[in-house]
Amino acid sequence: MRPIPRPQPGEYAPYTTEYFDLVPDGDVLAGMRRCLETTPALFRDIAEDRLSSPHEPGEWTVKQILLHISDDERVYVYRTLRFARNDLTELPSFDQEIVAANSDADNRPLASLIDEYVTVRRATLSFFESLPEEALTRVGIANGNPMSVRAAAFHIAGHELHHLDSIRTNYMAAHEGGQ
Repeated sequence: MRPIPRPQPGEYAPYTTEYFDLVPDGDVLAGMRRCLETTPALFRDIAEDRLSSPHEPGEWTVKQILLHISDDERVYVYRTLRFARNDLTELPSFDQEIVAANSDADNRPLASLIDEYVTVRRATLSFFESLPEEALTRVGIANGNPMSVRAAAFHIAGHELHHLDSIRTNYMAAHEGGQ
């Protein structure tokens, strides 16, 4: 598949630039494919006793974060499906706090969460790879903001990178430092 160009202003909510800025130049889908290996490896490197304990009260656990990455990706692919197929019905937000609190992630084996992540990511890649060129710039409204199909790809990739950076900082660095 051809590379997906970066979205332009007006194709996304301004707050999402935080995620887009994390996505390296080049093929966004190739980066998402690389994460199929690097993300599971990162989670497997975290000590078992750190997986279900938040780094601070009120924060999500590592397992909740991993499932959140998959859940957010599902939501964005659903939105993308609608917009890519020219269904421009405005789509509502989703409450990530409610979804995470009811995910039961901490009671699942890490291997199960990783398998789910891999399954979701493969489906995401298959979907984006199947899209015709003209679908990439179609824009709909989600959560009260514009979102193009290509902006959704960059959101998915950058959102994951954002959470992986957070895990490295809050769970792995603190653990390595003896805290």
